[in-house]
Amino acid sequence: MNTIVLTQSGGLLGPIAKYILGPILKFIFDFLDWLPWENSANVGVAIIIFTLVVYIALLPLTIKQQKFSKLQAKMQPEIQKIQEKYKNKKDQDSQMAMNQETQEVYRKYGVSPMGSCLQLLIQMPILIALYRVIYSIPAYVPMIKNAFTGLVDSLMAKEGATEFLQTLTSGKAFTKQFTNELFLAGDPTYVQNTYIDVLNRASKADWASLSEKFPDLSNVIDSTVSTLDKYNNFLGINISYSPWEILKPAFQNHSYLLVLGAILIPVLSAVTQWINIKLTPTPSNNKNGEQDPTAATMKSMNLFMPIFSAFMCFTLPSGMGIYWIAGAVIRSVEQVLINKHIDKMDLDAEIKKNVEKRNARLRKAGIDPEKLAQNASISTKSMAKKPTISQKAAMLNGKPVSEDKNASTEYKNKNVAKPGSLAAKANMVKEYNERNNK
Repeated sequence: MNTIVLTQSGGLLGPIAKYILGPILKFIFDFLDWLPWENSANVGVAIIIFTLVVYIALLPLTIKQQKFSKLQAKMQPEIQKIQEKYKNKKDQDSQMAMNQETQEVYRKYGVSPMGSCLQLLIQMPILIALYRVIYSIPAYVPMIKNAFTGLVDSLMAKEGATEFLQTLTSGKAFTKQFTNELFLAGDPTYVQNTYIDVLNRASKADWASLSEKFPDLSNVIDSTVSTLDKYNNFLGINISYSPWEILKPAFQNHSYLLVLGAILIPVLSAVTQWINIKLTPTPSNNKNGEQDPTAATMKSMNLFMPIFSAFMCFTLPSGMGIYWIAGAVIRSVEQVLINKHIDKMDLDAEIKKNVEKRNARLRKAGIDPEKLAQNASISTKSMAKKPTISQKAAMLNGKPVSEDKNASTEYKNKNVAKPGSLAAKANMVKEYNERNNK
């Protein structure tokens, strides 16, 4: 347990962050530091490059997802036709026939009903882990973590430092870490990482309070803040602070360029999110002109997400806003290129290629695709022609289905038991007993 770095992401996303994304970000930051320019090791630049690298790595999955959406749009009329065919048939045989015919359409186009879900299942954990790595950069970039260690070691030796850090605005977010058994036992690695977590999220007011509480550490505190400012300065903005924190002192100091920069981050985040959403294909109305439920949900989300993005960017560190802006811009450029590629794509040729790939896989597994299709077709037809339970009952009575149905309705309306039925036989027994009793 002592070897666990608790500032790093845990749970299911932990391995992705620790062994894949974390080393990529470390490499980028080390490369920037290696460049001969002054202050080239910059967190804002590293975030943009890091986001670009990850999205380029996910590009093949994004293209596959968009291809699937295009093929799905082409085959949707056939799927709707099948659904219309079985619209009022709720019996098990009809439902099985409908599913079989639907599967045949998917086989024809060479895609899977879970086609787009697979790409999302791969992408989403990576993108969430990407967010967590950026949110806790000191956990994955030793150079930034080392900027805290001198001050943290001094604070760990100070009496009352733990209690004071818990009173800070940033400290209140780590209550669970302060009450963890490893922290209470004084595990040095756990305690150090908890202190770094708190200081990494510290506001200007928190740093001022820290200097006031421990005046003898003011030189160490100032040195730490200066080093962090150097890493976090991006176009004149300290991206470790939120735009909301930047605005007030900027107004007081009449630093209107800083005010503009702080406002631009949430505004650009909302605008770029909106552009990205507009470029992304969404479900359209069905053939009857009715709005697809998925399309209605997406429309609501499209209005909500840019507004939500702007609000969050005001309260979170500006570095997260830069990540959202960079991600939205990269996705938008990718989407434009993907849309051009897919618009030029010959869908009929793509369908033929998909079918050939599927047939090749079946032959490799020892299955004849032509026989499989014939058997599926025969199975579908037999299910469609297969009599229902009521039809079977009518056949056993030697009557046409319509006659049996009408007869059942007639007897039901007259409240008289149908001849030959169990109820009719029970009535005969009842009448026999009544006559003998008399």
